[in-house]
Amino acid sequence: MSTETVAYPVTPRNRVKRMHERGRYDRESVYAILDAAMLCHVAYVIEGQPYATPTLFWRKGDTLYWHGSSASRMLRHLKTGTPACLTVAHLDGLVLARSGFNHSANYRSAMCFGTARLVEDPEEKIEAMRDVVDRFYPDRSTLLRPITPQEAKATTIIAMPIDEAAAKVRAKGVGDDEEDFALPIWAGVIPVTTVLGPVQTCHRLVEGIDMPDTLSIFPEGGPLDAALLTGQRIYEGV
Repeated sequence: MSTETVAYPVTPRNRVKRMHERGRYDRESVYAILDAAMLCHVAYVIEGQPYATPTLFWRKGDTLYWHGSSASRMLRHLKTGTPACLTVAHLDGLVLARSGFNHSANYRSAMCFGTARLVEDPEEKIEAMRDVVDRFYPDRSTLLRPITPQEAKATTIIAMPIDEAAAKVRAKGVGDDEEDFALPIWAGVIPVTTVLGPVQTCHRLVEGIDMPDTLSIFPEGGPLDAALLTGQRIYEGV
């Protein structure tokens, strides 16, 4: 496989400038960070005013999708074909050093650049409305009632092929100055994980309906990012 296939080009726009050694440009690293998340922030500019909007998103191949109400300012703007930047970040640990300057955090982040477009083809739009469910909850759309024409009309789907991207990762311990290690001050890392809680069944559930086995990827006490990565593999048919 060629370098062009496995890595994004490094340009002035996506090059990691501070702590450049933490930067990664290969698709595998970028995809892993994206696929471990549900929530992103989409940044764009309207008439000179910057906006950054949180929204749910999903990845299909090298294209990112998100959706929302047809009345959304963000979606009305992006559907014209607008440069956008989608970012995702995971907090993995609190890093406490022996000086305030060296306190830090362990994290994984990805920044993706592209031109957002409106999904207008009716079949592609309905497929995307199913995908936003099936990507996170394997095969769930087959259990649901069909999407109504009114629901499709009220929903806007945006697609953004990834033109450039960069991942940035810090995954290490305390980075104190050498002379500070002898100080009598506690230092270390406090790991951070988003953990799944117990299921809360709808109180109006029809009698005799059990939770489907496909949702076993969300075990109580399990990490959310691991569940989402498993869901992505199922979604891709891997």
